[in-house]
Parts: sequence; structure tokens; C-alpha cells
Amino acid sequence: MKYISTRGDRTERRFCEILLEGLAPDGGLYLPVAYPQVDDATLTRWRGLAYADLAFEILSLYIDDIPADDLHAITRRTYTAEVFGTPEITPLKVLEPGLALQALSNGPTLAFKDMAMQLLGQLFEYELKRRGETLNILGATSGDTGSAAEYAMRGKAGVNVFMLSPHGRMSPFQQAQMFSLQDANIHNLALEGVFDDCQDIVKAVSNDLDFKRQYKIGTVNSINWARLLAQVVYYFAGYFQATKDWAPGLRSAAPPPEGAAPAWGGPAPADLADWPKVSFTVPSGNFGNVCAGHVARMMGLPIAKLVVATNENDVLDEFFRTGAYRPRGSAETHETSSPSMDISKASNFERFVFDLLGRDGARVKALFGAGGFALSAEEHAAIARFGFASGRSTHEDRIATIRAVHQQYGQIIDTHTADGLKVALEHRSAGTPMLVLETALPAKFAATIKEALDIDPPRPAGLEHIEDLPKRVTVLPVDVQAVKDFIRDHV
Repeated sequence: MKYISTRGDRTERRFCEILLEGLAPDGGLYLPVAYPQVDDATLTRWRGLAYADLAFEILSLYIDDIPADDLHAITRRTYTAEVFGTPEITPLKVLEPGLALQALSNGPTLAFKDMAMQLLGQLFEYELKRRGETLNILGATSGDTGSAAEYAMRGKAGVNVFMLSPHGRMSPFQQAQMFSLQDANIHNLALEGVFDDCQDIVKAVSNDLDFKRQYKIGTVNSINWARLLAQVVYYFAGYFQATKDWAPGLRSAAPPPEGAAPAWGGPAPADLADWPKVSFTVPSGNFGNVCAGHVARMMGLPIAKLVVATNENDVLDEFFRTGAYRPRGSAETHETSSPSMDISKASNFERFVFDLLGRDGARVKALFGAGGFALSAEEHAAIARFGFASGRSTHEDRIATIRAVHQQYGQIIDTHTADGLKVALEHRSAGTPMLVLETALPAKFAATIKEALDIDPPRPAGLEHIEDLPKRVTVLPVDVQAVKDFIRDHV
């Protein structure tokens, strides 16, 4: 399997060549030359696998420069019941027939980012040891990526982490998870801006090729292909759980979705035509989580709809409705009660646009180089062939959804999952199961849960007083050079 850039660099690279990098040298993101296709026999064989073994099978389609035995050992070390709480790793929480939450938040930092970061930590340590090298990870977080990355990389040989976050814009719990870490290889930098400022600095440093090479800069943000690839696995796992009562040979009662054949990469294999379809709704800010669903669908997984749910920062919802992509500046980025989605420049979005536009790297480079852009009417219409839909949620919506879920189902959900569920209910189709990807446990957003339910959400044992722990963080201005100087002084 080889990888190319979304911005026209056709140089083919292998997985381990791009594992430790962020952006491609031309500023684009990596994608495989072609998506491997699954068929009836493959899905039938995978259906009964344990999560770690399913991860190995899927990753093996994309990774051919790590010996199979080593890769299998890595996935089995990563996805264990001890780390993720259940043998299923991502169990479904059924709310009612045809509607369920897929639990992705049972890892060490109580957020879905653990699903990929735990694997990334293992892959980084393996490859760095194999090369005899070190890596300085530069990342940006709006709340959950940072803690997931730091917990995955803390104490890892040959790895330092420099994590940028927007000063004062995360929940107290999220801040405490990151800033309380005292490991010498973990460095928290709180920038006096918003998440997009942090993300812009990561890209600026990554695009300074001399600095990147001299200081061995890598990334764990969702621009890293390995992280997105790890997320593809739970779409297959969710699909198999949602269709566990169906067997090959039984025709699905659900009609095929409109435009089920992908616009690029050829139609889904004919022998999957009888398999039932499942829809997924994904709370999204940076587009990485739902982009993994796009990859799964392009591989042939029978996904009917991929529903993108935003909060008040609705750049992605606007795009899917109108075809116009208008990234907002810091002053226009709202501070909301689902802060991990307070993002107005969706980095991973470029991967989907690359596929949407027939993999025209030159056009993608021109569009994203210009900042915002508007698709033609024909290009906008083509989105439907990829199964995407969208919607937005407000603070009032998420409060109402949290209350309704608690009253009707006896469950407490976090604010981002509430955004997802609100939008999911607007896009349900009869006969097609709808899975909402849970993003975090409610304990991370206690103030809003208290507002909605007048109770404090339960906390896992050992985290009752995490906000009171000593903190280790450096506040910096929004300045690329200031971040470079900090890295230079601490490697």
C-alpha cells in the first residue's frame, strides 16, 4: 500500500514513511493511492472477530511494512478489556430499536480519542525503536486530543509531546487531565487564542521543513493518517453489532440509500448488495472522526448515511447544505458548552474534498490555498453520492437532549454526544439502524450536566478531585516563533 498527498505530490510513500509525519511536504494530507475493497466473504469472516483481531485485519490492508506478527501483537496490546473496560471495546448502548449510542469513551481519558491514540503510542514506540530515533510530537487540542495523546505517550521511549491548547477554553476537567501530568516528556502550552490558532501554528511549524527535520517534529492530530486509520475500525465494529441478528443470505428489509455507489473508486462490490445498511451520526469539529467513516464506506462497508453534527460553530453544516466552505476567524468562533467542537477550520475536511473532486490535487491545493471556497452546483450535488448529511445543535438543544435522554432512557450523555443525538433524530430512516458515536463521558462537562439535570455526573474512581492536582503548563502568545523557541529549549 502506498500513499500520496491531497495537494498533487504524487510521490508514493509507504506507511512507516508517513507514520511519524504530519503534513506531506507540499502541505497536503496523506491518503492511500486507492482504498482497499471488502466483499461479502471478507465481512462474513470479520463478523465474529474480537476487536483487536478486527483491527489487525483492517490495518493489514493499509500497512505492509510492519511484519504481520508484530502488527498483530501491537493491536492485541492496545485493545484490551483492561484498558477499555469491556471485551467489546466499543459496545452499543441501545436506546430503542434502531437507535443506539456506540460507546467510544471507556479509555484512559474518557473520550473517543483514546481509540486511536492508544494504538498510535504503540506504533510510534515500535517504529522509533526500530529506527533508533526520537520524535518530538507537536499537537493542538480543543479538549480531548491532548489528554488522549499525552496519556498514550507519557513515558514512551524516544518521544516528547508539545501540546497546544486554547487558554481558558476547555472545561476544568479537560484542563486538569492534561495539566496535572508531571511526566518529563509532556509539555503543555496554553496559547492566548482559540483552537484554530493552535492548529494554524502546528501547520506552520510542520510546513517549515528545515525546522521540522532538525527537531524531528511529528504530529498526533487527526491530520496523521495512522490515527484516522485506527478510527476506521470502530465503524466496522459498530456495523457488526448493529446487524448481529442478520445473516448473509437474508435480504435486508431496508431499501438501498440513494446514490449508494461511491463517486470515486468504483461501485461497492455486487455481492454486498443484500447486506443491510447502517447509518452513523458523528459529532464533528475537525472532521477526522467522520472522515474515518467516509474511508470505511469507500472500502465497501454498507453505510447508508454519514451525518455530520456540529454545534454553533457550523462551518461543516453550512458546507454540506450549500457547498460553501467559509472558515471563520478567532473572533467568529463561538465558545460553547460542547467545547471540543469549537473549531472553524476543519483540517481533515481536505481528505474528503480530494475524493469528492476526483482526486484532483491541483484543484484541492488551489481551493484550500485560497482559504474559503464554493463548489459548483454540479460538485455540490455530487456530495449525495458519498452519503453525507448534516445538521447543527445549540446550547438549548443539547440541554433539552440531555434531559430527554435521562428521562426516557435513564442515561446521562455528554454535551457533544447530545449534539450528535439531536441531529441523528432529524435524519433517521425507517428500517435503517442509526448509531450515534459517543464522544466523551459526561464527567468531563459537569457544569452543563448540572444545568440540564441538576445533578453531578458520576466520575470514575480515582478522578473525583482531579482539578485539585498540581498543574504544569506554560502560557504563550499566539506566535509561531514563541512555540518554536519553546521546543528548541526543551528537546
